[in-house]
Amino acid sequence: MTKSKKLLFWIIAFLITLSSAVYQRMTGPTYPYKNKIEFANRVIEYKLLRSHTTSSDYQISLDTKGGDITGTVFWRRYKFDKEYEKIEMTGNSILIASLPKQPPAGKLEYYILLRNNEDAIYLPPDKTIVIRFKGDVPAGILIPHVIIMFSVMLFGVRTGLEVFVKDGNLKFYTLTTIILLFTGGFILGPLMQYYAFGEFWTGFPFGYDLTDNKTLVAMLGWIVTFLRLKKSPKPERWVLGAALLMFIIYLIPHSVLGSELDYSKLNDSY
Repeated sequence: MTKSKKLLFWIIAFLITLSSAVYQRMTGPTYPYKNKIEFANRVIEYKLLRSHTTSSDYQISLDTKGGDITGTVFWRRYKFDKEYEKIEMTGNSILIASLPKQPPAGKLEYYILLRNNEDAIYLPPDKTIVIRFKGDVPAGILIPHVIIMFSVMLFGVRTGLEVFVKDGNLKFYTLTTIILLFTGGFILGPLMQYYAFGEFWTGFPFGYDLTDNKTLVAMLGWIVTFLRLKKSPKPERWVLGAALLMFIIYLIPHSVLGSELDYSKLNDSY
């Protein structure tokens, strides 16, 4: 294969990987909710977090662009409390309120009510926001995990493209993908999970964590493919199937069905 074709394949693999990473990040349940509303003859932009550290309360800050608006935050522990607690926001033009920090994997459901002398409006207007709290992950684990998992997708796509190369080196690319996936998903991934939520693995057979389970499915797909490279008369089909399987898996938003604290098992300290 010519150098220009190799470069083209890597560029295609990189663009596909980048696109899927952006899509996964922006559609995930921990991505901040951003929107804007028209209220009191002005446009108010706001961002509400859906993920926060366990080391501090989550401070909500809202710029109302004027001193004639008041705000109230309503919150409750997700899937546990029946009634909402309420916190009056302080400040003049910039309204501020803090939601109490929660233990790892604890979730709060909240929304905001804005008022002036004439009208009132909810933020968001048609739903509530669920925020999950997680422990701080050391940079020495977080950064390599992110880089390696990005590389997994990059090599996975590149492995799939190798199918279209005559006498392509399918074994090298498949094995490299497996090694990267094992390192990022089964060594650094559980360490991430432990620091963030106190558990190394919450996927099958111990739980329903979709992030863990999709990593497991991807690994099984690549291992089976590697074992079939020599035995199958058409190994290209296995490689292409494993690459497509991983691509589909990577389109599943990150943290869907992730760790969730059962408040009924805690005391009343939260």
